[in-house]
Amino acid sequence: MTDNINSFEHAFFALHHGLPRQGPGSDASTRRLLSLCGPLPERPRVLDLGCGPGRSALLLAAEAGEHGAEVTAVDLHAPFLEELRAAAGARGLGDRIRTVRADMGALREASDGFADGSFDLVWAEGSAYVIGFDTALARWKRLLAPGGTLVLTECQWTVEEPSAGARAFWDEQYPLRTTAGNLAAAQAAGYRVLGVHDLPDSDWAEYYGPLAERVAAHAGGAGPAMAAALAGAREELALRARHGHEYGYTGYVLRPVTAGDGGAWPARPETPADAAAVRAVNLAAFETPLEADLVDALRADDAWVPGLSYVAEGPDGSVASHALLTVCHVDGARALALAPVAADPAHQRSGAGSSVVRAVLAAAKARGESLVLVLGHPEYYPRFGFVPASRFGIRAPFEVPDEAMMALVLDDSVPVPAGTIRYPAPFGV
Repeated sequence: MTDNINSFEHAFFALHHGLPRQGPGSDASTRRLLSLCGPLPERPRVLDLGCGPGRSALLLAAEAGEHGAEVTAVDLHAPFLEELRAAAGARGLGDRIRTVRADMGALREASDGFADGSFDLVWAEGSAYVIGFDTALARWKRLLAPGGTLVLTECQWTVEEPSAGARAFWDEQYPLRTTAGNLAAAQAAGYRVLGVHDLPDSDWAEYYGPLAERVAAHAGGAGPAMAAALAGAREELALRARHGHEYGYTGYVLRPVTAGDGGAWPARPETPADAAAVRAVNLAAFETPLEADLVDALRADDAWVPGLSYVAEGPDGSVASHALLTVCHVDGARALALAPVAADPAHQRSGAGSSVVRAVLAAAKARGESLVLVLGHPEYYPRFGFVPASRFGIRAPFEVPDEAMMALVLDDSVPVPAGTIRYPAPFGV
């Protein structure tokens, strides 16, 4: 039995040897995920797990940090590591990339430099599935230095009700979850979400295009092991052609929650005494009084939910930021609208806004709310777990860019309604 498994693995790697990628991805997506990490040390210590032939490792060594990164690239397949070393040497990056043949799911603290807190950035594009998303979250957290970031991509459902054909394949190969399920897992594992990136279809083409050509080139004459590897590849390619709209890869940029997170900006529910300060923050944050007037009007509306208007305090106890959730509906089903969100201009880009948003979302989840909608900047709100609302069939009652109308599922066990959003009357839409 072991000989058969080893023969299949040998055939599988032989089929994939020399391909530009071993899974969906692109240099553009790697750069996008890197940009979501925020500032890095000048020459960060990077760990690329399941690196394959090293497409990501090469880019990270050249571009992560002000002067590139020091990358430790880990894989069990020695020929992939040989490819990476050759490519690194050819690009003049040999002194920045160290290859280690090891099991990424069982890295030992005392061997090969994998002690706790050894890396500023842990990277896993298309490889976490080997040990499972939840296992990766748990085992790799210890490797991160204070303020370090974990980036990994995961295959997941992009529809709420996958077809029987798609489920039959994935339930046997690797059971998938939705974005909401993976975000909940990340948060339960003690991470906060810095960003989410859905890999475009072109990232699949970068992998499947060359693989399909390789499969076609092995028309016949293969032994039993190669025949099995080819059959598996053909099944995977055919599934993507039939059901590719039902699943996709998503990148997650995560950072462990620490005791000090948000400590500079303690957040709490507003009190009646805060009303004037909340109005002042909204007046200062926006060019017109519309948002400040909206908050006042919502206080008198049935959509108001006591306890879901939050403020964050500055060091002197003054209101530094404000976030509000009120009831809206999607096709008659209850949801919450996040609006407005405001930070005093003196405290913008300081974490005050993020602190109050995280606090009010946590309060909503604790109350048993299941869905939050926001119309906002697509570069900002994904860090809290928001994804395009169109993924769930939810649309705004007016024309907006698809990426600007976003949804966050707080309770994955509650069906997500589809339809047009109906805002409370004070919104005027």
